[in-house]
Amino acid sequence: MFQLLWILIVGLVLGALARLLLSGKQDIPIWLTVLAGVGGALLGNGVAGWIGVSHTGGVDWIRHALQLGFAVLLVVVASSLWAGSRRTAHR
Repeated sequence: MFQLLWILIVGLVLGALARLLLSGKQDIPIWLTVLAGVGGALLGNGVAGWIGVSHTGGVDWIRHALQLGFAVLLVVVASSLWAGSRRTAHR
């Protein structure tokens, strides 16, 4: 139960940071922001493990940068898909 809560908190933080780093308004709901953050964390962890930097002697800066980078990418994709689906729904 606590692991699910921790995953949601990390997703919210990563998604919010990703939205802050992007210029302009990302008109997506909070649940989609959390999903983008969770997806970014999972993809970042996977790539960090694949390139061998998931566990280092100190803070895993490369892993965290990868997580945030993927979260930014997923927020961009989610924003464009969400805006596209909203535009077609209002026609």
